[in-house]
Amino acid sequence: MIRNEILGPRARPSLGHWIPLSIQHVFAMFGATILVPLLTGLDPSTALFTAGTGTLLYILITGAKVPAFLGSSFAFIPALIGISSSFGMPYALGASFAAGLFYCAVGLIIKFAGKNWLDKALPPVVIGSVIVVIGLNLAPTAMTMAMNDPAGNYSLVMLSIALVTLGVTVAANILFKGFFSTIPILIGLVAGYLFTLIMGLFFPAYGLIEFQGVRDAPWFGFPQFRVPRFNFVAVVTFVIVSLATICEHLGDTLVTSKVVGQDFYKNPGLHRTLAGDGLATTWASLWGGPPNTTYGENIGVMAITRVYSVWVIGGAAVIAVILSLFQKFGALIRTIPTPVMGGISMLLFGIIASSGLRTIVESGVDYKDKRNLTISSVIFVIGIGGGRLAFTITGDLQFELAGVALATLVGIILNLIFPPSRGTITNA
Repeated sequence: MIRNEILGPRARPSLGHWIPLSIQHVFAMFGATILVPLLTGLDPSTALFTAGTGTLLYILITGAKVPAFLGSSFAFIPALIGISSSFGMPYALGASFAAGLFYCAVGLIIKFAGKNWLDKALPPVVIGSVIVVIGLNLAPTAMTMAMNDPAGNYSLVMLSIALVTLGVTVAANILFKGFFSTIPILIGLVAGYLFTLIMGLFFPAYGLIEFQGVRDAPWFGFPQFRVPRFNFVAVVTFVIVSLATICEHLGDTLVTSKVVGQDFYKNPGLHRTLAGDGLATTWASLWGGPPNTTYGENIGVMAITRVYSVWVIGGAAVIAVILSLFQKFGALIRTIPTPVMGGISMLLFGIIASSGLRTIVESGVDYKDKRNLTISSVIFVIGIGGGRLAFTITGDLQFELAGVALATLVGIILNLIFPPSRGTITNA
């Protein structure tokens, strides 16, 4: 790690520094990137491939001016699970394809009309409330993974594995300093995995890790190209959820600008960063990867190392692609026990919800204002309570919005219908 030295976005470090600096970024993104496909039924090796190639695509579209690594998006987990269970994974991938193009359309509008319209449609009270809903919507999934055995029955052994994983992850997140503070998920995954192996030695009946799949997997392989399928309801669901993730993108780009000391809103421009993010998501859908998003973990690495080189980010992307081609490595990832993922998720999904609260607090949203209180209240109940809007259009054609997507849409409508009170915060 280069200390007390700043490498700007265009600077290229020496090879001796370049490789370890890039490896740091791979560690930072790894845990979260593979966790999303493990939770949604996608292939973690493919997620690594689409994260790496998507990052390279982003670098190309932004003219190699923005040091941002793209990895699997947690915001789309409820939509991926819901659409894939209702219609099938090809339709979820098709919806992801469309959501990426929607990013590009929003970027085009921002280029010609600015972003004030987006601030008015999605003020902090809506964005923050929706992010809270995204995190809390996933809470039952985390607890099920943490407490239940493969047969679906409560197991104290599973819970003990989850709690050890959670404890190590929390400790790493709070107590560790420097680079290690940016990879608590990876540290927790490794600790939980090792603890599960130890439990299997002392209690063979609870051996949860089976390596036969690793032995059977080929050494090398290439992700299979997928043909997405399209369903109107699935596309609308993903597009609505992407409104929240677009705002997340704006925030990440702003934070990156502050860390690096350059205004990426102006150069290369939000329209290009959004297009890069969107096309990376569209590209990922063609290979069976989850939607991509800019990663705060990697922004943290840049802040610590003071190395903002796009060359380093690109090197990390190439390493991710190389790792994805080792099929035995992918098979090893798939041996991660469910309670280990449950322990990680207990913290991670809570952090997502808490980040929504932080958005509300830091934006100065006043809940003494009945308008803000009403908007958040309705979003919470619809999103967390399993709100569902369904009707038949004609024949077998049905329309349905539920959960996060419906809560987001209702929040936007309420925000536009009710005029802001004097002193209400309307812009992020």
